[in-house]
Amino acid sequence: MNLFIAVAGLTGAGKSTVCDYLKEEKGFGFVRFGQITLDLAKERFGSVNQEKERIIREEIREKQGMAAYAILNMPKFNAALENGNLVGDDLMSFEEYLYLKEKFGKQLVLIAVVSGQDFRYNRLNSRAVAVDPKMRFRNHTLEEAKNRDLTQLTNVNQGPSIALAEYFIINQGNKENVIAQTEELLNWIKKRED
Repeated sequence: MNLFIAVAGLTGAGKSTVCDYLKEEKGFGFVRFGQITLDLAKERFGSVNQEKERIIREEIREKQGMAAYAILNMPKFNAALENGNLVGDDLMSFEEYLYLKEKFGKQLVLIAVVSGQDFRYNRLNSRAVAVDPKMRFRNHTLEEAKNRDLTQLTNVNQGPSIALAEYFIINQGNKENVIAQTEELLNWIKKRED
């Protein structure tokens, strides 16, 4: 049975570091939950910014419910899992988690990457971002980062997804430390399965 690791965490916590390591070094398939938003925003508006993303996200959740991104990504999840292990980047709502847990059971492991607020905000504010067509790495002003946190916690119901994760990676340092903790995660999963 192939493994599905769903990664939750607030903006700037280090989710991409974990996902990229699993994808590039461990051969996991990769699906970004919110890629749907970016694709639809580009299609409708021709460009993407936080306000355009918000409009699309709210429309999707209004039509499909709070588990929308899990539901809409199911074909991608299933296709990736046919070929091996999968990491899902940026699970948001607790309803997404509940939907996926019902579909995948023990195959799904929810992890949270967490960082202190100041650490994340400083990283986001100082992040030098080259042109990134996939918009995975973005910088944010302090106000933008705080607004995004509040939206994710209050409007999107991400708090329970983080709080009830099965495993936590604490990112208060450097990339090497996050990668070491990711290796510990894989060892924990292996021991749990034995």
